[in-house]
Amino acid sequence: MRFLRFTPIYQERVWGGQGFSTYLGRTIPAAPIGESWEVCDRPEAPSVVADGPEKGKSLRELIAQKTAWVMGPKWNPARPFPILVKWLDAVQRLSLQVHPPAAIAPQLGGEPKTEAWYVAHAEPHAALISGLKKGVTREQFEKSLADNSAEQLVHRFSVRDGDSTFTPSGRIHAIDAGCLILEIQQNSDTTYRVYDWGRPRQLHIAESMQCIDFNDYEPSFISHSQGTVTVADCAEFRIRAFLLQPGEKLPALPEGEPALLGMVEGKLVEADGSAIQKGDNVLLPAGEKFSFTAQTPVRVLVTDHFAG
Repeated sequence: MRFLRFTPIYQERVWGGQGFSTYLGRTIPAAPIGESWEVCDRPEAPSVVADGPEKGKSLRELIAQKTAWVMGPKWNPARPFPILVKWLDAVQRLSLQVHPPAAIAPQLGGEPKTEAWYVAHAEPHAALISGLKKGVTREQFEKSLADNSAEQLVHRFSVRDGDSTFTPSGRIHAIDAGCLILEIQQNSDTTYRVYDWGRPRQLHIAESMQCIDFNDYEPSFISHSQGTVTVADCAEFRIRAFLLQPGEKLPALPEGEPALLGMVEGKLVEADGSAIQKGDNVLLPAGEKFSFTAQTPVRVLVTDHFAG
């Protein structure tokens, strides 16, 4: 097995539940678990290889010791892995929030964070919130925070299995209840909550107001019903979603750079017999070549172009 699979790091959240058990078939703690950090190179939550020849090593150790194999020959071994991959289980609505753009983050002591969401499973009432309704001004939004009417000013839309949305830094957003999501983001843990639907949690209104793009109205989302779609293609990463039938091969990936596979549904088998299945997120090192074939109907996300 030449790809790297890591032990999930579960995070308790007030809005979480048991979806990783019911949908992904995992054994998880009994507490409300909202996040599973799947691929992470952060000091507070280092990913550790779960199996294979590199079992027990952290992603940080591997990048430091086998830089060219993991990331390619041009990568600085001191630089963290640039992507953080998470599963999110939103049983309740998340806070209305924003992440700081790169130009603003240093002033606020945070890290920029651009991300994309792929809806793996959606309940009938599931929805996402992304951007403002057309015409909403900064002044109107600020007033709505004071009188608890912000929900009327944000762009909310229903989603189904396979839908996806891109969230650049500066875009106000929230996940509504009933969504199980695969999130791919910059390696950052900076989130500013601007409104929390009346829940008594800490807010970051001053920071949020500096970050929100008040010209960002009703962004579109992508519905993925067949074939291949590009979920995101930005300076930080490229994400493509593939639907494969049994016997079909995953298209060849760029050589000499790492990639990530996120299995939403089904089973892929590599030429050496190694398999990845529903719920798995694996890192394909830059120094290896892979050939994956669908053994069952497959939904998989491929993330690349992040190691430039």
